[in-house]
This record gives sequence, C-alpha cells and structure tokens, in this order.
Amino acid sequence: MSTVSLKNQLNKFGILMLTFFFSALAFAQEATKTPNMDVNVTTTKTTTTEQWYTNPIYWVIGGLFVIILIAIIARGNGRRD
Repeated sequence: MSTVSLKNQLNKFGILMLTFFFSALAFAQEATKTPNMDVNVTTTKTTTTEQWYTNPIYWVIGGLFVIILIAIIARGNGRRD
C-alpha cells in the first residue's frame, strides 16, 4: 500500500511542479508596462486591387450565359417543314 501512496504523492508533486513552471512561462510572455521600456511598433497596411476576373460571381454569370446561349443555338429555329 505504501508504494501506491508514494506513487500517488509523486504524481501530485509532479503535476504541481508542471503547473508552476507553465504558469511561470505564461507570466513571462506578458508584456510589462514599465515607463523605462520603450517599445516601438510599426504597422504597414497593404491594399490589393482585385481584377474583375478573379471574382467568382462573374464566372457564375458567364457560365450561365454560355449555357443559355448553347441551349438557344442547339434548339434552332423550332420549325420543321
């Protein structure tokens, strides 16, 4: 029974130590707001223009137009003598 209890205690201690170190790592990642620390952050914004043929709605409308055009041409005049 003592070995099971010892393993249980070691597991609990190991979890405690892991929790401590992970919280220390997480705390180290936070930015500090001290007046002596100067942090310069520069951001750049790039804008891209999109060509009309990259928009999918034009491809859908063009496809529908082609299908309708092929259907009208394949249908023909409709009168047969």
